[in-house]
Amino acid sequence: MDIKLFESKQVRSVWSEADQKWYFSVVDVIEVLTESPNPRKYWSVLKTRLKKEGGQLTTICSQLKMKSADGKYYLTDVADTEQLLRLIQSVPSPKAEPFKVWLAKVGYERIQEIENPELAQARMRDIYRAKGYSEGWIDKRIRGIAVRDELTGEWKNHGVKEGLEYSILTAEISKATFGVTPSEHKDFKGLKKQNLRDHMTDLELIFAMLGEASTTEIIKVQNPVGFQENKKVAKRGGDIAGIARRELEETTGKKVVNPDNYLGLENKKKLK
Repeated sequence: MDIKLFESKQVRSVWSEADQKWYFSVVDVIEVLTESPNPRKYWSVLKTRLKKEGGQLTTICSQLKMKSADGKYYLTDVADTEQLLRLIQSVPSPKAEPFKVWLAKVGYERIQEIENPELAQARMRDIYRAKGYSEGWIDKRIRGIAVRDELTGEWKNHGVKEGLEYSILTAEISKATFGVTPSEHKDFKGLKKQNLRDHMTDLELIFAMLGEASTTEIIKVQNPVGFQENKKVAKRGGDIAGIARRELEETTGKKVVNPDNYLGLENKKKLK
């Protein structure tokens, strides 16, 4: 799953290799267009209205599992670009035209990235720079994504199912590495819908990478099959990073996991 930004608002999306098209979370799009405090209810009411009017859009929309704010995956109504263009006609919004342009741009950029994968990284760097992240932090974040991709590739090849099982194994690594699960880590930093790794400090990113890279290397050597065997490996990989973290904390007298995050730093700047 990818997160696309439209005017700084998140739109969850999934690229389908089979269909060669993007699928977007309808609720996220509704939130962008209407700025409704309850976009799920807005979409529910709109679906009912469209069904009464005999519209086919609600039957065309499919469902895919997408990560929610609580870190878990739920079946979510999704629509491709063509379906969204039809949906926009039913939602009165001054952002309708800008959103149509954005949709076209997202599709064009994906074609470019398939032909030249380096463009995806370049665009990602530009987004982080625009948000004010340092070059050093961006390098670690990009590297962390590559480490994560290699790990999930190994999980896929060793019988682990995407979605819930990935989340559970990730939590195992995190618990062993940091002493907290991802959801607990987010709470500690005061985050809600934000991506946890986008608000990690340099050291947190480094230890997250160490835990996942260690897990990947153990998988390659031990060749675990299925969820239960990979769960044991995930804990072992996290343990390696956890030992290193505790040794650093004992030496420096400072905790690696702390409330510092990009969001907090930005808020402090606004108060000055």
